[in-house]
Amino acid sequence: MAVAPGKKSEPTVAGYTLDDQIGFILRKVSQRHTAIFSAAFGNDLTAPQWATLAKLYEMGPTSQNQLGRLIALDAATIKGIVDRLSVRGFTETSPDPDDARRVVVALTDAGRAEAERGFALAQRISDETLAPLDATQRAQLITLLKAMS
Repeated sequence: MAVAPGKKSEPTVAGYTLDDQIGFILRKVSQRHTAIFSAAFGNDLTAPQWATLAKLYEMGPTSQNQLGRLIALDAATIKGIVDRLSVRGFTETSPDPDDARRVVVALTDAGRAEAERGFALAQRISDETLAPLDATQRAQLITLLKAMS
């Protein structure tokens, strides 16, 4: 039986309702956050590119593989992101002096400036994403999500 638009569906025989499932809720929140991020950064940077710049700013020069792990990206994805950021002059790579098989990624002066420009914007994005919650709820949500991640 079809459900009219806007009408809450009935739970299944097993009591399952999609609207109450964590994965579905997280996906909707992620979509909302992505829209807020895109509106703020526009075509300047993608979320993974921003994470790369922010983490390099925080950590300093880091192996490409470690950088990927720090921001939860696989080796192929982080390589593509670093390549695109390098073309834009934001990052540079060099062989690791201790292990020539490793690539070290560092911010350029332009990359540091781009990261510094983006921090206030990124904070506004987080604030807007969390706007429906009060300060206590925000802290609780962040704590709970970190425990799950």
